Amino acid sequence: MPAPDTPAGSRIPRVLAIAGSDPSGGAGIQADLKSIAANGGYGMAAITALTAQNTQGVRAVHVPPASFLTAQLDAISDDITIDAVKIGMLGDAAVIDAVRAWLEKVRPAVVVLDPVMVATSGDRLLQESAEAALQALLPLADLITPNLAELALLLGEPAAADWPAALAQGKRLAALTGTTVLVKGGHLHDDGAGCPDALINTGGLLSQETVVVPGERITTRNSHGTGCSLSSALATAHARAGDWEAALRQVKPWLLGALRDAGRLEVGHGNGPVHHFHHFQHGASQAAPASSAPAAGDFAAALDGHAAPALEAIYGLDFIRGLADGTLPERDFTYYLGQDALYLNGYARVLSRASALAPSEAEQLFWSRSAVQCLEVEAQLHRSWLAGRTVQAEPGPVTKAYVDHLHAASLAGSYGVLVAAALPCFWLYAEVGAALHGEFLAAGAPAAHPYAEWLRTYADEAFAESTRQAIRYTDAAALHGSNGERNAMAVAFAQSAHYEVAFFDAPRLHA
Repeated sequence: MPAPDTPAGSRIPRVLAIAGSDPSGGAGIQADLKSIAANGGYGMAAITALTAQNTQGVRAVHVPPASFLTAQLDAISDDITIDAVKIGMLGDAAVIDAVRAWLEKVRPAVVVLDPVMVATSGDRLLQESAEAALQALLPLADLITPNLAELALLLGEPAAADWPAALAQGKRLAALTGTTVLVKGGHLHDDGAGCPDALINTGGLLSQETVVVPGERITTRNSHGTGCSLSSALATAHARAGDWEAALRQVKPWLLGALRDAGRLEVGHGNGPVHHFHHFQHGASQAAPASSAPAAGDFAAALDGHAAPALEAIYGLDFIRGLADGTLPERDFTYYLGQDALYLNGYARVLSRASALAPSEAEQLFWSRSAVQCLEVEAQLHRSWLAGRTVQAEPGPVTKAYVDHLHAASLAGSYGVLVAAALPCFWLYAEVGAALHGEFLAAGAPAAHPYAEWLRTYADEAFAESTRQAIRYTDAAALHGSNGERNAMAVAFAQSAHYEVAFFDAPRLHA
């Protein structure tokens, strides 16, 4: 049994990556450790193979003796409690057998297997003679994350040409292995459907559940290590949330930003790496505080760097422009309010959880009163508008994803992470509301404006002060937290800011 090196319910997941090394830093163990850290975990590594590669391809692979891998694994698990394991490149059958024997002995709580067989460049990274050994390893995983070429190889079939075919293959692999499979749409040709991912559970072909999480497709040549990064991030997020769907909905926005900002790294002349720490590095003044003793206000200033691009995106949305000038179709506003009412119900529960975790009586009262405000005041305002109108009764995909993200933050056990995740709903809403109300007044506050009553509510100074107080409490939580917790808080805030943008844009997608 490993020694209890930290108390139960540790705030920072300890994630072990078992994979090959990429000297260029974009994939393999290097990408795993960056991904784990970027998503708030403590990363550990056991090396299965050494590669000579760069952004243009793999030149050579050296697989050390499997006995040395076993020594690495035993050394870690004899001393450290492991919350999750991510398995990547394994190289040959002896290495696979060593990993399998260790898994059967240690029985980690969470195992993510990324069956690294074919690199994005097309290079084979697993000996063909080892494929049978890999097949025997699959049932020991909780989640398998193949790319489309690997999914086809595992089934002995041609690669899927479209999304329905990929889903069908994922269902067959899930039924064959009894393990949840993540089907990834990143390698499909862009047919206007974006970049969806799907989780397929283990209920057998006749009773499988498929959860599709949509995503934006980013056009970039810098995607080296995307699969490694996604799988290790999912292992980290699941160690916090305990649910694959919540983990995927939390990780996808982060990976989207990593791909979008990948070009800023300027690494290599081929398929460059993704930018794992994009959410910390929009400029030195906006980076998450790295000092062991930050000053009051530092973290709030850092979060302003995440809020600014989100606000810019929100102000550019057709929904916001139409709401400001009164041209927004009523059906879009009705959908937005209906979804907001459903969101507030979940948000109030999250605020109540923040109250339960708060370190002071003043903070407990603040978050509990905010929860009551959501249910009694805001929800009533929604009901008055929605009365007599047809409203979608179920949460839309964005609403569900946002609430799932907040619930995942609440399950992390960290007061700081939770309030950072909850803060954008205060911060961005207050900023946008003030701007819209200002435009409304500048236009003469026309009584004929269809949303005049709604826009007047944005002038509420009490809500503005509550927002300032929420920022102060979040900054104080960061001030007293560790560097790792501040990083996790920054991730949670940035992801919520992304969801705020998506929430305002959801009516357009629903129409």
